[in-house]
Amino acid sequence: MNFPVTKKNKLIIFKPTNGKSEFQVVLDADNDTVWVTEEQIMELFNKARRTIGEHIKNIYKEGELDQISTWREIRQIQLEGNRKVSRKISTYNLDIIISVGYRVKSQVGIEFRKWASGKLKEYLIQGYSINSELLKSQTKKIVDLRLQIDDLQESAYQNQKEITEGFLSIITHYSQSFKLLNRFDKDELSTDGLNEEVIYTINYIDVKNAINGLKTSLINKGEASKIFGNEKDKSFEGILGSISQTVFGKLAYPTIEEQAAQILYSTIKGHAFSDGNKRIGSFLFVWFLEQNNFHLTTNGKRKIDNNTLVALALAVAQSIPEQRQLIVRLIINLIKE
Repeated sequence: MNFPVTKKNKLIIFKPTNGKSEFQVVLDADNDTVWVTEEQIMELFNKARRTIGEHIKNIYKEGELDQISTWREIRQIQLEGNRKVSRKISTYNLDIIISVGYRVKSQVGIEFRKWASGKLKEYLIQGYSINSELLKSQTKKIVDLRLQIDDLQESAYQNQKEITEGFLSIITHYSQSFKLLNRFDKDELSTDGLNEEVIYTINYIDVKNAINGLKTSLINKGEASKIFGNEKDKSFEGILGSISQTVFGKLAYPTIEEQAAQILYSTIKGHAFSDGNKRIGSFLFVWFLEQNNFHLTTNGKRKIDNNTLVALALAVAQSIPEQRQLIVRLIINLIKE
């Protein structure tokens, strides 16, 4: 990389503790900063060009930083075939690196900020002390620089604290999920203590009306075709019948959780529709829970959010027949009180 390295602009190197790559950056003594290319920022945070570019775009768009003072172009000589070509390359200063680092929350980014603050202090303050006359005239600038370094170090500390607290928050908020995963791995998912107060028993006519409503909505949004929800044969009616059937006067699946799990699993795996089996199964699953007023937790939040619903539908679709009982028990455990 052909950086404009001068007596004032020193080329210095940053190497992450756990990384093999070295990052060469230009220390701009006149502006108390360092300059790097977009490719270096990508390497530093191990993110794709699109991700880094989008973060930089948003930083400028949201007015967090001013583009004029944080961006500049330099010329780079590139070898293309057998000829050398001069290209303009965008570079960004330390403020941009730090702002991008906060957005991607990279451990390497934290290490870089600590390193950058140390290098700035080492090169810049040391540079001021060489000339006593310059030192006298730049006293305020040194104070401001020290304050900036302190801010950098405090920001690094706060960001590390945020990561630590975020980790503890994950453990707290998702402890139930970790328990379920452990029980799933050990095949110890329980179906005890389920809710037998079934308010609504599913039936074919209601379900068809609900599916038709879903179809109309999706077609209007351009997310489905006319073949969506078309039954191949009578198999879907048979699926619903098996869920709502009674044995010796009692429901074959006497609890809300069991019926909901069977609806999701059997609709997706039954392939009764020409198109939309996963979407229909997912829709009927949450629709049935709502009909039985069983879709919310005790604190009023949905038991199954969008991401969980997608994950469940895909898990069902990709499971093998031998895993049916295991998948059904997983669904039950996700929605039971």
